[in-house]
Parts: sequence; structure tokens; C-alpha cells
Amino acid sequence: MMINKHQNTLSRRSFIKNLSRSGAGLASASALAGSLSGCQDSNNLSFSEIPHSLDQYHHIPDDYQSSILLSWGDALHSSEPFAPEKLTAEHQSQRFGYNNDFIGFMPLSDTHNASATEHYQSGNSQKGLLCINHEYTQPHLMFSGYKDESDGELNTRKEHVAIELQACGHSVVEVELINDNWQTNVESHYNRRITVTTPMEITGPAAGHPRLVTSTDPTGTRVNGTAGNCAGGKTPWGTVLIAEEGIGSLFMGDLNTLSDQERDNYQRLSIGDDENRQWGLYEDRFHIEKEPNEANRFGWMVEYDPYDPESTPRKLTSLGRFEHEGTTIVAKPGKPVVAYTGDDDEFQFFYKFVSDGIYQPEQETNHRNLLEHGTLYAAKLHDDGSGEWLPMRHGEPFLTEEFGFHSQADVLIECRRAAQMIGATPMDRPEDIETNPVNDCTYVMLTKNKKRQQPGTANMRPKNSAGHILELVHPGTDGERDHTSNRFQWNTFLLGGDPNSSDKNTQGFYGKGPKGESVTDAGWFATPDNLTFDKLGNMWVSTDGCEDFGFHDGLWAMATSGPYRAIPKHFFGCPLGAEMCGPEFTPDSTTLFLAVQHPADVDGSTFDHPAHRWPNFDNNLPPRPSVVAIRRKDGGLVGS
Repeated sequence: MMINKHQNTLSRRSFIKNLSRSGAGLASASALAGSLSGCQDSNNLSFSEIPHSLDQYHHIPDDYQSSILLSWGDALHSSEPFAPEKLTAEHQSQRFGYNNDFIGFMPLSDTHNASATEHYQSGNSQKGLLCINHEYTQPHLMFSGYKDESDGELNTRKEHVAIELQACGHSVVEVELINDNWQTNVESHYNRRITVTTPMEITGPAAGHPRLVTSTDPTGTRVNGTAGNCAGGKTPWGTVLIAEEGIGSLFMGDLNTLSDQERDNYQRLSIGDDENRQWGLYEDRFHIEKEPNEANRFGWMVEYDPYDPESTPRKLTSLGRFEHEGTTIVAKPGKPVVAYTGDDDEFQFFYKFVSDGIYQPEQETNHRNLLEHGTLYAAKLHDDGSGEWLPMRHGEPFLTEEFGFHSQADVLIECRRAAQMIGATPMDRPEDIETNPVNDCTYVMLTKNKKRQQPGTANMRPKNSAGHILELVHPGTDGERDHTSNRFQWNTFLLGGDPNSSDKNTQGFYGKGPKGESVTDAGWFATPDNLTFDKLGNMWVSTDGCEDFGFHDGLWAMATSGPYRAIPKHFFGCPLGAEMCGPEFTPDSTTLFLAVQHPADVDGSTFDHPAHRWPNFDNNLPPRPSVVAIRRKDGGLVGS
């Protein structure tokens, strides 16, 4: 271990020296691909690595099997086949939505009338609920004859918009492993669609604030629906968290009709910039000039109970408003709950929320309020490898009336401005943030930032098109770190990109094994997006943007410490035009669920003339975003 750390540190020094010579240097004491923590997990990744490729198929190792479990348009309450050209909004509201992203597997207990916590803590790996986000719609791949601005005209119709509203949001589907094959249960009373028209509550400090009041909701506490649902999270009390990320494209209208403060607020989230989405033509609430406050009711985290299909989802304003890339919960008995989340855009920030209340596993009635009251913090990273969490509390320096923050609600509604004012560190598109359950370290996916002109703290490359991963280490020991601390250490776990590239802005940097082993020609990747961990603590990273480097997006696995730390292996490859999302294991790590969204999304590809027709390859069906279930042929642990 000591030899390996020394080798990595020397490699890091040489690499940073070369970066400095190329004008992309970073003064930092953080160890690149070294370990601050000495966290231990072994290298158990023995699968046969797949090569880089780019075609219309998905790819897995030879000793694995895959099945398409769910696809856009699959009926959730019947066996009625999907007929896309006959699709209506009513039909779509009862069918699996479009562009599946986050996946959460929620175990189902055999105990009658079990509570949500009892279900979740049963650990059943054979039967559960798949809780799946639907991030956004792509009407040119959904509707025959659809035209957008790239065609020189728009032909959005009311019926198109009505279907899109029902194709976004979230799906809950009961699944079961039968004879080594996963199957959906269309007779399950748990099956549910949450869409852009589902009634929801608004909770927390911003609930009822005048900036959330509309003509249809004078209380500012009720809202219809959720959209832009990218990544998500799960709680140990059995609820699911779904993010609202890409909200800017939902709205249209003239921002000059707003006050200066509100216009700045909306511009920071690119609200009204997308000229192709025309929901506001048929839904007044998505037209800024008709409902100027509606956009303030989107951009939150949403919590709901998947075990109660009649439950009302709640938008948690306590976790702030921005382009959330999911939320990861760290809950330890007798301590406050910590929720990590990132803001997925260039030069934005990542955050953590610390609850006022204490997590007490045996007192289920207290869990409902844990994410409603607490303190939100933004991360500030220093060049010496240290970091601090800056409180985003009204009354703190710069978060006062003098600067337009009249209450805590204003701070949370305008999180981006507030984080900038207090000096948080702008990052290269912070996406998923997850805590490794084995070593208790936290990892931040930084997808890319081609707009960056100068390197900065923890963002060492200008024009960073390949992305990188940070490791955060809070005080404490392996497996028992204090996530409530306002201090942490950080290091660059790896730099995405080709290790053999001559361009320092895209040259990747990975770990080195005890005998000089390094990443293979298939093992390197770019643009890390989502991640998860298996039961052994191995990191699994999905990507969004590898096609810019000539090969498919997919999934890579690696150890987070030990002699093979930060040496990825290539496990899954997407079909052309698709993004890899939502990796999720069953509790026993014998099944891996993956979300493949927007297949065939390349220039010139349309519903009528798609680049390919994955996964069905049926001339009567378009390409369909789908959930894939992967198992080892011998039923063993995935990856091992």
C-alpha cells in the first residue's frame, strides 16, 4: 500500500508539472489518484473487459446475460402492446415514460402491511419496486412527422404536449426474479406514474412564499407535477428522492416582463432559452408572461413513498433550488441526516444539507420531517487539499436584505446566486455525488466544462472536455466519518480522458497497480456522470459524452483504494446515440439494473427515419429508452 501510494504521488507530481508547462497548472497539495484516507477495499473485479466500440447494439462481458426489462410505452397495468402512432396522453399516463434515468430498487417484504421502513430494510433481492425517473422528452423521436427549429419550422401540436406531460416524471413498477429472469408484475397495486400533472405539496422554508404563489395556487404550497427528473436517491426510511434538473426548457416567454431580481434568477437557470419546447402555447403555467412565478416551483428535490401509491409527493425546499443531480443520504443512528447534492451546470456548486433532527431508526414517525428542517451548505475547496462547508443561512454575510435576500426562502429560491455570493467554488458540472458504504468517503462526478478558460481549485484543466472525479474525506476513520463536520479534505481521484493523448486538456490520469499495471485501451473513459457502489465498495461509473471521443457511453468499474485504486475496467457499452444512467444493484449485488436513455439520438435521426431501432429492432417501433437487467450467468456477484 505504501509503495503504491508513493508511486502514485510521484506520477501525480510529474503530471502536474507537465500540466503547468502547458499553461493548465494547478497549485494544490491534493494527491492525484493517491489516497488521503487509506480506505481499504480489495480488487474483486474479475470480469472480462469489453472493448470500446460504437454501433447500434449494447455490449456486456461474455460471462454475463442481459434482458430488456422495461421500455418507453410499456403498459404498467395490462399486457396491451405499445402502438406509438396511436399513443394518447391518457394511454401514456398509464405507461412507462420516456428517457429513463435514475433507478432505485426498493425491496418488497413478504410481511403483510409492512411499513415503508420495514419493506426497505428487508433487503429482499428477489422482489422489489423499481423507481425510475424520466428526465425529458424528445418529440422528434416520439412522433411521426414532428419538426423542430432545426428543420426550419415548428409543428408542435396540443396533443404532442399533452403526451409529453405524461411521458416525463417517474414510474414505480413491481419486479420479481423468477427462474433467473426479471419480470414485471402488471397486476401490482404498487405500479404508478408520477407526471407533470400529479398534485404535490411544497414543504420547508420556501413553502407559502409570495414568489411561489400563482393564480391557481394562492397559498404557494401546492403544485402540479415534476419534470427534468435526472438522478435521485433513497432514504433508509423507505422513501425515494427524485431530482428536478433541466427545468429551463420547460418555460417560454419574455423575461423582460419580470423584475430585475427575478430575471436574474431565471437567467441563471437558463429558463426560457429553449425555443423548441412549446409547452407554454397550450399550458399557461409554462408561459412566463402568464404565470411569472411558476418556474420558482420547479428545481427542487421531491420525496415520496413508493410503498403507498396514494401518497402525495413533497417538494423539499430545504434542499435548495437549482439543477439537482440527485441526492445521496448518509444517515447514522443518533446523528443528523446528511444529504449531498450537485448542481449540474458549468461553474456551479455542490452542496450538503444537515438536518436539525436526529436519525432514530426505531422512531419511524420522526423520519418524515428530517429533510424539511436543517441547514444547507455549499462547498469551498482550497488549493492545499482542504475544504469547508459554507452555511447558506439568511443573515450570514452577503445573505442579507442588503443583497436582496429578505428571508431564508429567498436564499433557497436563489441558491446559485447565494452560493456565488458567499464564495463557494465553481465546479466543472457537478453531477452525481455518492458516499461509499464501505470506506465512508464521498465521490463527486464532474462531467466536463468546455467553457472554462483557466484552471481553478479542484478543476485543473481549462476546456475540460473529459471530466474528472473528486474524493472527499471527512474527519474520522474508515467506515465512521463525521459527515456533519464543516471541514473535509479532498483529492482528485482520477482525470477522465485518454492517458495517451498529447492534449493536456484531454489526457487522462488513472491509478497504477503494484507491478505497474494501468488502465487498458478499453478501460479509460470520459465525462463521468452517475455512480454507484457494489456491496464490496467498488465504484461503478456511468458516462455521458464518450461519443465525442469516438466510442460509446457505458459503465466502468474500479476499486477506490488498495493496489488497484482508480484503475477502471469497461463493463457495459450503450448503443449509438445513447447515454448510460442510473446504475443500481440489488442488495446482494447479483443483479445490476441500468438505464439506457435517448438511443439513436444523433444528427438527422427521427421517429420516421431513426439511426437504429434498439432495443426491439422492429420496423414498427422507434428506438426506445429502456431499463436493462444484467446478471452473471452463474448467478454470482456482478463484477466479481
